[in-house]
Amino acid sequence: MKAHGLAVAVALAAGATVPAFAAAPDVARGEQIYVRCMACHALATDRVGPRHCGLFGRRAGSIPGYPYSDAMKNSRIVWNEKTLDRFLANPPATVSGTTMTYAGIEDPRERADLIAYLRQAGEGPACGH
Repeated sequence: MKAHGLAVAVALAAGATVPAFAAAPDVARGEQIYVRCMACHALATDRVGPRHCGLFGRRAGSIPGYPYSDAMKNSRIVWNEKTLDRFLANPPATVSGTTMTYAGIEDPRERADLIAYLRQAGEGPACGH
């Protein structure tokens, strides 16, 4: 067990509460965070930004007809929890030349909650499932 995991296990055994970073992502909180994204994005339709339905497992820059930047089309990113976390932390640094001008979500917990929401919403009725 890694030192961090051991420290959490020892703290829990001693009766401590689970720290926020160790708790499961909160999908409901992620939905609230997604409201910020809705200035440019929607789940099922392209807007200023591309749709989010079908996001997981999709190659960045691959929705037919959407006018992605060359940087995004050539990024070779396939969207999953890890790549989304990195991108959402700082989009311009992750894909230099992206047209997404949003500075990013600094809080790792907020990113985890948003990613959990995007995964659940992508598998739900808004995305035709």
